[in-house]
Amino acid sequence: MKKLLLNIALITGLSLVSVSCDRNLDEVNVDESRVNEAVASKLLVPIQYNMSAVNYMRANDFTFDIMQVSLDFPNEGNSLSRYYVTENTGAGYWNNSYKWLMQINDMKKAALRDNDVNYQAIAMVLNAWVYSNLTDTYGDVPFSEASNLDGGITQPKFDKQKDIYIKLLNDLKTANSLFVTTKPLTGADIFYKAETDANGIINWKKFCNSLSLRLLTRILKKNGEVNVYERIQEIISNPTTFPIFQSNADTAKLNVTGVAPVLPPIARPQDFTTGRAASAFFVETLKANNDPRMALFFGQAKDLATNANIGYKGAPTGYAYGTTFNYQPSNMNQNLAKAPLNILIYPYAELQFTLSELAFKGIIPGSAQTYYENGVKATIEQWGAVMPTNYFTNPNVAYNGTLERIMLQKYVSLFFVDQQQWFEKRRTGFPVLPNNGGLLNNGNLPQRLMYPPNPKVLNTTNYQAAVQQMGGDDINLKTWWNQ
Repeated sequence: MKKLLLNIALITGLSLVSVSCDRNLDEVNVDESRVNEAVASKLLVPIQYNMSAVNYMRANDFTFDIMQVSLDFPNEGNSLSRYYVTENTGAGYWNNSYKWLMQINDMKKAALRDNDVNYQAIAMVLNAWVYSNLTDTYGDVPFSEASNLDGGITQPKFDKQKDIYIKLLNDLKTANSLFVTTKPLTGADIFYKAETDANGIINWKKFCNSLSLRLLTRILKKNGEVNVYERIQEIISNPTTFPIFQSNADTAKLNVTGVAPVLPPIARPQDFTTGRAASAFFVETLKANNDPRMALFFGQAKDLATNANIGYKGAPTGYAYGTTFNYQPSNMNQNLAKAPLNILIYPYAELQFTLSELAFKGIIPGSAQTYYENGVKATIEQWGAVMPTNYFTNPNVAYNGTLERIMLQKYVSLFFVDQQQWFEKRRTGFPVLPNNGGLLNNGNLPQRLMYPPNPKVLNTTNYQAAVQQMGGDDINLKTWWNQ
């Protein structure tokens, strides 16, 4: 009875609200505290933080499992680390990426409206960063008609991966030409502090061209179909026009201070290690290197009988069903989920390994060994560790003139960098990951993710056209650049 009386009172109260005769309801409902037009300088930080957090969680939830960095433990069920993949495996990633791609598009439109070429160029770089990861995950995706609700397009077509790559590479070249390095940004920038740092815009320019090299290297197999080698050589031979990363100081990263709003993506550090173990493959790779970051990345394993530490020892990813353990495996270090921390967007070390591969294949001049050693050193130092003076005397880490060695150390350098380990493994076949007897999918690494439910249900016609265009919606289907 009290609830009924309360509802009557509320309804009666609402009926007494009057509206002035010279103001309509639309005017009353305008929130004058809101900005009605997008401002590029206000959109940058939310895009940077949120897409960085999305990619940090993507590394944590997806790449670690599928690339034998960590695994659900103990677990003999259908887990991602055993290559169990469903249509929901990438659903959150798809939805979040398109959410922030819309914001990037708004930032670009605002920059064009206000004739601010630096924000325009930054929007193009961010767009290429997010879209390249999306298409490398799924293959053909909505692109040219996406983020166009204002244009009345609610069901965008899926563009071919080849067409997406060509457009992104052309956009990056255009963005490089737009940057005005003497003009600071008018708002905050949490990658490079380009609002106050005199080197901020030049660092964005380096990010732009380094990203071009990442994308061009990914499509090396398609040279001839796309002018890949020519574009690579254009960048490498013109460092003044096309500057690239020169040191760890240039790395694209987000420093998570722990001061709101820049908080760690994982709210509770204990969640980072719950039901998990470090993978034996990743642990043994670092042990063989005598890597100085072991304690930064892992805790020690324990003997179950004595509870004594037994050093760093992971669990085999995809261990055979029925396997028993007499030890509690090493786990990830919770500090990797605590502030302060750096979310790596594109590390300098990655670029050095890319240049090593390109030199190894004779596509660019220079010493593959020098680039390789620069990459190994940068990988260690980007985590605050000290490079041992005798590191390259170890035959397990010394350059041996093989692509496999370059890619193994590149794999290590890409620790916690969104899905790059997975993309590079698919492209090159390295590193060689063991099958410990319990992998699903016939032990075959998934080559892409299935499209999530949203486009299947809400964009059915274009989804079906994309599936036919690609030859299926299967995790073993290779995308264009890997065919």
